[in-house]
Amino acid sequence: MHPVIQQVTDNIIQRSETSRSNYLQRMALAREQGPHRGVLSCGNLAHGFAACNQQDKASLRSLTKANIAIVSAYNDMLSAHQPYEDYPKRIKAAVNEVGSVAQFASGVPAMCDGVTQGQPGMELSLLSRDIIAMSAAIGLAHNMFDGGVMLGICDKIVPGLLLAALSFGHLPFVFIPAGPMPSGIPNKEKARIRQQFAEGKVTKEQLLAAEAASYHAAGTCTFYGTANSNQLVIEIMGLHLPGASFVNPGTELRDALTAAAARQVTRLTDLGDNYLPISQIIDAKAIVNGIVGLLATGGSTNHTMHLIAVARAAGYIVNWDDFAQLSAATPLLTRIYPNGHADINHFQQAGGMAVLIKELLNAGLLHNDVQTIAGPGLSRYTQTPTLVDGNLVWQDSPSVSQDLTVLSTATKPFSRHGGLEVLSGNLGRAVIKTSALREGTAVIKAPAVVFSSQHQLDAAFQAGDLNKDCIIVVRFQGPKACGMPELHKLTPPLGVLQDRGYKVALVTDGRMSGASGKVPAAIHVTPEALDGGNLAKIQTGDLVLVDAEQGVLQLFVSEAELALRTAASIELTTTDSFGMGREFFGALRSQLTGAEQGACSLFKE
Repeated sequence: MHPVIQQVTDNIIQRSETSRSNYLQRMALAREQGPHRGVLSCGNLAHGFAACNQQDKASLRSLTKANIAIVSAYNDMLSAHQPYEDYPKRIKAAVNEVGSVAQFASGVPAMCDGVTQGQPGMELSLLSRDIIAMSAAIGLAHNMFDGGVMLGICDKIVPGLLLAALSFGHLPFVFIPAGPMPSGIPNKEKARIRQQFAEGKVTKEQLLAAEAASYHAAGTCTFYGTANSNQLVIEIMGLHLPGASFVNPGTELRDALTAAAARQVTRLTDLGDNYLPISQIIDAKAIVNGIVGLLATGGSTNHTMHLIAVARAAGYIVNWDDFAQLSAATPLLTRIYPNGHADINHFQQAGGMAVLIKELLNAGLLHNDVQTIAGPGLSRYTQTPTLVDGNLVWQDSPSVSQDLTVLSTATKPFSRHGGLEVLSGNLGRAVIKTSALREGTAVIKAPAVVFSSQHQLDAAFQAGDLNKDCIIVVRFQGPKACGMPELHKLTPPLGVLQDRGYKVALVTDGRMSGASGKVPAAIHVTPEALDGGNLAKIQTGDLVLVDAEQGVLQLFVSEAELALRTAASIELTTTDSFGMGREFFGALRSQLTGAEQGACSLFKE
């Protein structure tokens, strides 16, 4: 093992000794109280199988056949989730084939950040992760199940489902993806047209035509944002079948993988000899593997929160210093938009997960000695699924990438650094995605221009007030202020300013995620402006440094002067908490932790 990877793993294990032990004790107690249908009263059990057919009723009465929970985030507005419409039927049939039963246990909400960008509903996006976890937990709490399959892909959905699964960590769970849509117009071309629209050079009809040519079919969006980062991380942590993440929807291979995943979870229940609950799969080594996979591919910065919350759900304490240390030791092996021109289908064609995992294992950057749903050892995931005479088999992957411009080698990476830095200074702590930055933009020192909403920034851009070197500060976007929306709306105007030759950067307590690209963006600033952070004391004209090389986020105002300044207060007009259902979530927002603690409401300190 690479010494840094091992050291970070050991650090996590040591600092989490008590919390992990407590978690495993809870899971052991939960196991002792099951299989759980056996503790239900006759009336309870009769309610649980009342709608089943006679064969399934007999199986559930016997208490010897597995009952698999289906938890789905299906809705047909999300292109990534539309293929899930017929998955329950497919899963039930596959589970019945091996003599077990599957019941649809719970539907969970699924928000598309792409639809809500710049809209009031975006303020519910991060909050939805915790709601998804709680919704799934309600379905699983019926105590009827021996294992589960989780159907989810996008942004907050997979982390929410994983949080729920870990809460029921005495059960086995398999995550089943649906795959990316076929490639549309190149993502770089889409971004170019967005910038032209921001400058008034193309019409809204032309912009819509470009967007529709990019987001054009069922399946996950093809750029490497949070949705595809979710799939990569879940597979590298051993919760997908090998090679399942990026097979397109509606193909024979996709259907075969879905059926195989459904059958696989029945083999892992406590009713057989191969009991493997998710609490035994998600350990410190699996978590570190997930972080390394994310960093090696320039994945979504959302996971600097999600993986911290997931680790906490499994009894581990992970922080941003762990991410920074792992990033310094992890080479960047992929160029997938916004870190390059290729999309996720090109990554799959180059060799995909099997070649990536093989490269990282050979370089000592991943722990091989882990448990997975496919068996012991991550090396199982260096094989590729295929159909041979209609039968699903796994074959050895190519020894090297088939396109070194998309997926490189550990000996000749695109960068020796994983592309994520942690910034610290008198403004607090932040993360910055450096993997897509242009040369010469990693260090920006300029006067601040301060806003309290992305809409204010857009107005200033349209008025020409930002045509200068500046550091854009957008505050009161943190978890407690307004639910920490993603600020994709900022990307086109900031990109235009950069292309005009101005030195610009963004500092915000909000999120950027998959939109983090060529413009340096210090995001997730903690503490947030509403929670005592010095973001609330910055004034337009103050000198600010964003230094992604040395890890510095500094406001050049003396401590004495800062002490005399009155913190700005949140303006009702910038975060109106009513409308689009936002009034229902005020109490939940107030319970969210800081970004480095996972921006989570589910765990008591």
